[in-house]
Amino acid sequence: MNPNQAPRTRIRLRYSKAGRIRFTSHRDVARIWERSLRRTGLPVAQTEGFSPRAKLHFGLALATSHESDAEYLDVDFKVDDMAADEVLKALVGVLPDGIEATGGAVLAPGTMSLQQAVTICDWDIELLDVASGDLAQWVDQVLGAATLMVTRERKGQKITDDLAPQVRALEVGEPTSRGVRLLATLGTQPRAARPSELLAAQEPVFRPVLIRRTRQWIEQDGARLEPLEVGAAPAQHTLVGVQ
Repeated sequence: MNPNQAPRTRIRLRYSKAGRIRFTSHRDVARIWERSLRRTGLPVAQTEGFSPRAKLHFGLALATSHESDAEYLDVDFKVDDMAADEVLKALVGVLPDGIEATGGAVLAPGTMSLQQAVTICDWDIELLDVASGDLAQWVDQVLGAATLMVTRERKGQKITDDLAPQVRALEVGEPTSRGVRLLATLGTQPRAARPSELLAAQEPVFRPVLIRRTRQWIEQDGARLEPLEVGAAPAQHTLVGVQ
């Protein structure tokens, strides 16, 4: 039987990205995952054609220089009995410093892709040389603004969008040695709102020293669910790792 036609298991993995590797691009992170999974020897499904590649399905791209506690990818396997805990164990010591697989779940057939399903993300933004009081005033201005117009470039054309509907929550966090933290919840549909766009949408424009995605959420029936909770197969095939 052609291995690409054999029954497959799709496993969703959650991973973190921190430290120096945050300067690695989304495309290069994809290559890291391909190499790392190859090193495990696990039966990862391959694309057909002259240059087969591992069948990996990534979620929302993380901007270069951002850290994250909650990145996701779906991996297809050639066999129909692959377990999430087996994959997590195989990845220990294989991934480079700064990337750590922190959870996994076997997905039921027909589960919506990460790109389609994730609707909001939580962000922890450390701002440089900012007083908490000044940031609180800025937050009030942003939340009270009728519109927050931003210009984006898409397929070579400049498009103007209103960011205001995408700002789902915004608050001042704890002070740091370099400034203060801004906690934001931003929408991802129809196009993801970026922290950099938020910071530039209202004067004054603050400088981020570190941006970290802390959670991604799928909204269903009024509830917010972590991507590992959505579409998971029966419990005996599911493992959710350290939060």
